[in-house]
Amino acid sequence: MRRFALGMMTSAALMVGLASQVQASSKDYSKSTKTDLVTKIMGNKSYQVYSSLKLEEVTKKVKTKTKEKKKYTVKKKVAVKKKSKKGKTKYKTVKQVKYKWVTKTAYKNVKKKEWKFGKKLTASADFRYAHVQSKSYKVKGGKRYYYIYVDGRPVGYVNEKAFTLSKANVVSQVSLVNNPSDSVGFNAEDAINYVTDQHGSLVDNDSVEISCKSAKLNISDTGYVSSRKAGTAVLTFKYGKAKATSKLTVRGDAKEGISSADVTPVKTDLPKNKKIETWSASDGASLSSSSTVTSEDAVSSSHKYWATNMSGNTKGADIETIFYHPAVLSAPGSSNLEAKVSSAVQGIDVYDNDLVTSNLDLGQADNWEARGHMVYYNMRKVKKYNWQLIPSKMLSFNTWLSYIKNIKVSPYMKLGHGQSVGSTKKYVYVLANWNRSINWSNSQELIRVKKSTMEIDKIWTFKVWNGSAKYPRIFLNADVIDDNTLLALFHNASKHRYEYWKISRSGDSFKAKEVGATGSDLISNSAEVQGFVWNSAYDVYYIAFNDYLFKIGAGLDDKTDAGKLLNYYEFDTGHREFEGLSSYGPELYVNLNHPTETLKVNHITK
Repeated sequence: MRRFALGMMTSAALMVGLASQVQASSKDYSKSTKTDLVTKIMGNKSYQVYSSLKLEEVTKKVKTKTKEKKKYTVKKKVAVKKKSKKGKTKYKTVKQVKYKWVTKTAYKNVKKKEWKFGKKLTASADFRYAHVQSKSYKVKGGKRYYYIYVDGRPVGYVNEKAFTLSKANVVSQVSLVNNPSDSVGFNAEDAINYVTDQHGSLVDNDSVEISCKSAKLNISDTGYVSSRKAGTAVLTFKYGKAKATSKLTVRGDAKEGISSADVTPVKTDLPKNKKIETWSASDGASLSSSSTVTSEDAVSSSHKYWATNMSGNTKGADIETIFYHPAVLSAPGSSNLEAKVSSAVQGIDVYDNDLVTSNLDLGQADNWEARGHMVYYNMRKVKKYNWQLIPSKMLSFNTWLSYIKNIKVSPYMKLGHGQSVGSTKKYVYVLANWNRSINWSNSQELIRVKKSTMEIDKIWTFKVWNGSAKYPRIFLNADVIDDNTLLALFHNASKHRYEYWKISRSGDSFKAKEVGATGSDLISNSAEVQGFVWNSAYDVYYIAFNDYLFKIGAGLDDKTDAGKLLNYYEFDTGHREFEGLSSYGPELYVNLNHPTETLKVNHITK
């Protein structure tokens, strides 16, 4: 079935088409043809990137040829009428005038305009996984050369053949849990990595035609596939000449994911004489990352915050900066969400020297279909302060380029709240749940992204119910343990407890088991959790609220008592939001916004 507004040309696209027709028919290409600021998808073929492309006046010797009429004479024998006595004809020689055309060659100096490329900067292959944008191009020899911005920095001109032209890139396989109570279904747009037009520009997902071929399943007019009954389908995505297919399966077992929340909660030893509460996001710090970094607002020193622990020790723990995030990774004027790579990080994960973040524009995390970008950083060789400068020209081109090669930006994708992020050596996972779902019985979407390309390669949905759909468990915070296991946190507000669930995948099927519970709300004023992680070295969970960090026994490796409160830490960050936790080995990391930075947690006792 067709999506609404499919096949319709927008006014912007029409204007671009008219502009290109005018450009093609004109002989004066000295000016750039301006377009809307669009995202470009880089292709596999590599082309040279130049600093500039200008029409310059040059003087050349031009060869000219002229023809002129030249007079010349020839001798010719002419018969005389009288014959000799012997009867022979007599001849005489006469001169005859003739003319011929002669070509003369000469050279003269002529001034003319020619396209001249500027300095060779690098090959387009260096930007294969960067966020590339453009809003103008020039035509040389009938070919378009676009001026590109890379991760927010203006760079130079490249042949449009460097882009991926007229291509649809979608997830090859989608596996959905059989969920008779799912009132929404699966949004087929979630399977799109990107679709491009004939010039390599990113196409809005709503403009892509999506059809469903299946004996049992169908797609709604708004693009959702129901998972209420088992079946298979082939989804076809099409825009112009771009076309791709995805196989979708609704699994057969309707009882998959039904479990029991039967763990007895462990009571906490929170101080009775102290009311533990925190502030909301609306009370947070107003300082935010700027879209234009200057020498004045670039941070050149680490932040360090100490915490008071549960026993009153004012030096109970501290957090210290290890990484400052770029202010933005998109060009100025990136107004639409597909184009803008914001610094508003909602979740992080650290694996060895890899840092992955979920970036949503301000306010988007609360949206039902919240989408954004994931950003991968290889932190092995980059100074922690210099990342801020990536969208600016404060770094030399070669230094900047060395950083860009260590950053990958995902396509625009579904992230949900963006706080349930985890990674392994090869993959990044995000549990893309809506943080305003109020614990509905709909399925939960787990997205797997390949680190090598930062493109989605598999999508699953699963459900977790306590006995029936009447008691669902929707997880707004989760941690990836390995490629087959999640640990997830559920706040049972009605029973004033936190539940810890282990979700295991075998093939495409999921099983859920409650592995612990804490008999407390922890924070008394119903504040939202801002991060959750399992530390494998010490077998403990950490749960973050704004300015608070709770340490809970996990009991997964029999090192601690499952669900027992071991400690908590109260920081004073000046009302800077905690946005995500991560753990790798014994280390623990927290992310703060306003401005965005990742900090390492120190001195937390075992």
